[in-house]
Parts: sequence; C-alpha cells; structure tokens
Amino acid sequence: MVTPFLENGDVDYDGLRKLTDYHIEHKTDAIIVCGTTGESATMTMEEHMETVNVVAEQANGRIPVIAGAGSNDTAAAIQLSKEAEKSGVDGLLLVTPYYNKATQGGLIKHYTKIAESVSIPIILYNVPSRTGVNILPDTAVTLAKTCENIVGIKEASGNISQVADLAAKADGCLDIYSGNDDQILPLLALGGLGVISVTANIIPDDTHDLVQKFFDGDIEGSRKLQLKAMELCHALFCEVNPIPVKKATELMGMTNGVVRLPMTEMEEKNTERLIKAMKEYGIQF
Repeated sequence: MVTPFLENGDVDYDGLRKLTDYHIEHKTDAIIVCGTTGESATMTMEEHMETVNVVAEQANGRIPVIAGAGSNDTAAAIQLSKEAEKSGVDGLLLVTPYYNKATQGGLIKHYTKIAESVSIPIILYNVPSRTGVNILPDTAVTLAKTCENIVGIKEASGNISQVADLAAKADGCLDIYSGNDDQILPLLALGGLGVISVTANIIPDDTHDLVQKFFDGDIEGSRKLQLKAMELCHALFCEVNPIPVKKATELMGMTNGVVRLPMTEMEEKNTERLIKAMKEYGIQF
C-alpha cells in the first residue's frame, strides 16, 4: 500500500486510515505497510512505526497486516521487526539487505538473527533489481527449513526459471508470492499462493479475482484478467515504483500524489501513458 503524504511531506495518517478501509472494502486479502511502494526508505524510525501502528489499529483484525521491516543493517531490521511485532501486526516482510551486497552465507545469518528476535511469521523479499542481491533458491529453502517463522517469499526477481527451481526445491516448505504484477498467473501455475502487488493499489478487486479464479479452477478467467492488466502494469512501471502508482492514486482522488525525494513528479509523457492505460482498463477517475 502507498503511504499518503500531506503537502508539506508529513505522513497523512487520516489518509492512511481511509486507504486501509478502502482496501478492506475492495477484496484485498492483506495489507503490506511500509514496503517499497510505501516509500519506507525515506521514513524516520518514528514515522515508520507510527504508520505501522495506525494501519494495524485501523484494520483491527479485519484482514492481516504485514509490516515492512527490512534494512541493510541487521540491528536496525531487528529493531523494526520487534517494534512491528509489538504493534500487533500479523507478519513481517523483510527485503534483502541493500547496498552491502551480502553473500548467500551473509543472507542466512542476517535473516536468522531477525527470525530469532521475533515470533511472528516472516516473508522474505527478493528484489535484486533494487538491492543488488539475489536470494538463491538453496538459500531461501535453507532459511525456511532452519527458521520456523520464515514461512514465505515475495519473488520479484522476474526470473521464472529461478522461481520454478525454488518451487521444486522448497517442495511446500515455503509459500511463494509473486512480486511482479505482470507474472501473477505464471507464479500461481508454479505453485505460488498469490501476489504482493503494486497494481492492487488501484484495481484491488480484479487483482484479488485474478488469484481467486485460478484457485477456483477458472484458469481462463484468471488468464483474461492477467492479460487485461498487462498494459496497466507496464504503465505503472514506466518510471520507478512508486512514482506512477502514486500518480494513479492522485488521479483517482485517493491521495494528493505527493512523493518524497529522491522520488519526483512523474514526467508528462509518462503521465499521459498512465492515463491512457487507466482509461483503457476502465478505471473511473
């Protein structure tokens, strides 16, 4: 979920509560707060924790809330994870430590230390295009088998062959979620359980239905929704996430579109592409 900001750049906590309700009312199965799309990288520790607290409080057990709590500093990730657990969230999403470029052995030690510090479930987050580090299948499986509360992985490598290898080696010990909106159906076909989505910020009902139809056996219905969303997915990533999706929520009247530096206002030509894709999809704004 995006994090709404006020014009002065402060977190819009009232807007955050409204977005939480919106997603609960539109079939979202769980909310990720303070993830990449939520611009957590530019939040202070205090803002991060208050944002998590507000969403957990507003959701009030109606759907699970999962807090982004990753860092390139293991000690900081442990602190964030502990504080998030205190707030009553249902789980954690932990991105790989960025910039440091840890070895696979370093990743195992990093995640093990965090897992030992909390008791709630943990979803690993593999997004090498942003972090410079790739969680290899053997590493993910080792973590799942040695840390009881490491239960899932958001796979955003974009490498379907790697995901297939992971699914084969995990053999059910690790829940796999797509981290790419244009690859939801392929991930489900490999045994994935859903998607941790950017597109769901603006089409939550259809994102839910794409997955649900697959599990209901309506593969054709699922395929149609996946293909229908392709151009919208591409438009939402024509600039770095979350710039386009923040613009989309602005166009829909859900936020004012404010992003924090180094994120910037969307370029005019890309805004035009986004508007065209949204209209062609049938989104009203």
